[in-house]
Amino acid sequence: MFTKLSSSLVLMLVLSVSTFAQDIKSHGVTFPAKMKINEKVVKYNGSGLREKYFIDLYVAALYVQAQSSDAKKITNADEEMCIRLKIVSNKVTRDKFVETVKEGFKTSTTGKATDSEIESFMKIFSKPFKSGDDIILIYKPGTGVQVVMNGDNLGTQKGLEFKKALWGIWFGDKPVDSGLKNAMLGKV
Repeated sequence: MFTKLSSSLVLMLVLSVSTFAQDIKSHGVTFPAKMKINEKVVKYNGSGLREKYFIDLYVAALYVQAQSSDAKKITNADEEMCIRLKIVSNKVTRDKFVETVKEGFKTSTTGKATDSEIESFMKIFSKPFKSGDDIILIYKPGTGVQVVMNGDNLGTQKGLEFKKALWGIWFGDKPVDSGLKNAMLGKV
């Protein structure tokens, strides 16, 4: 009896450690090591902190099918992937986020997003933001970029070219934050 109990305890300990080991901590935020999109597994590639004027705004993680530090390859890939943003400051409001993303589209050096696509995408963000929010930008081939916030599906913007332009905000030649770009590409 004692042996069975000991074996059970050891098994539970191993399972809990292996489950815990799958989480990745970055700047105080925990990300899963893997996620599923369209029944395909995407893996954590890297993450970093977005700061502005010495204020921590969000921690972003990139998930891809095969780990890579090639920004152009990731941006242009027509395969399942996502960017996961965890808001870490109440300074990140919905209005400021929308304004910043719109500015990012202007400087994005990849893909093509029309004004109407950008406006349609920005309308997806109708809920107020607060510290602790979890926003996932999920790219699904043939579908587009789906936005999930705190587990709720907010909507989808179609098109690979739109995805390329959106990803270009973080991974283009003029990224919103070059340190964040390198961190998400696993270069730091």
